[in-house]
Amino acid sequence: MRYQVDTHTHTLASTHAYSTIHDYIAEAKRKGIVLFATTDHGPDMADAPHAWHFINSRVIPRMVDGVGILRGIEANIKDEFGEIDCNDRMLNELDIILAGFHEQVFAPKDRDTNTRAMINAMKKGLVHVITHPGNPKFPIDIHAVAEAAAKYNVALEINNSSFLHSRVGSDVNCTAIAKAVRDAGGWVSLGSDSHIAFSLGDLEMSQAILDDVDFPADRVLNRSPRVLLDFLESRGMPHIPEFAGL
Repeated sequence: MRYQVDTHTHTLASTHAYSTIHDYIAEAKRKGIVLFATTDHGPDMADAPHAWHFINSRVIPRMVDGVGILRGIEANIKDEFGEIDCNDRMLNELDIILAGFHEQVFAPKDRDTNTRAMINAMKKGLVHVITHPGNPKFPIDIHAVAEAAAKYNVALEINNSSFLHSRVGSDVNCTAIAKAVRDAGGWVSLGSDSHIAFSLGDLEMSQAILDDVDFPADRVLNRSPRVLLDFLESRGMPHIPEFAGL
């Protein structure tokens, strides 16, 4: 299945990535993707953009050549209290907030501490999607996290990059996460975690995980632009008139 929505991409503002927003727009047009989120790493990462990058994202057009662009961030979960590196000025300019563990900011802890940190991040009400929760370097109580995600209306990501370039061994955890979210009645988000425009919208391996567990299609945020936008509005994000036609 080819989705028309990708929730997780990085530009060269995160300097271990290699493409501009212009590159992503061109690739989106080529692949028939109608909405993507630009979600560079939060400023606590060593090579992440400054907070001003996110504050100034207001200058990014909503629509370019028929492609919608959500202004976002992949924030870092900083501690077991669930704090993230996204301040109020940044939040005021962003449409979608992803957050996850990155070793450079939050070193892997034991299962209980990692679980507590992830659930506390969801409980604070700022985060819409938890990124790559299946990373085997950060063991979690999968059922507790899935139940909390359903309770706080937060999507758990099935990260396509985890099966290709990074986080080796994620497939077993991601299968368990998909099953637990299915049973809890929660949401999943499929993210390419693209660090170069050519991989925008590459979600095939994530979809294979969902197929393996018979995950309900109507609980996948990528199913359509409107599903994602309605989800964000249900979380209190403002309606974006420019996306009315998506």
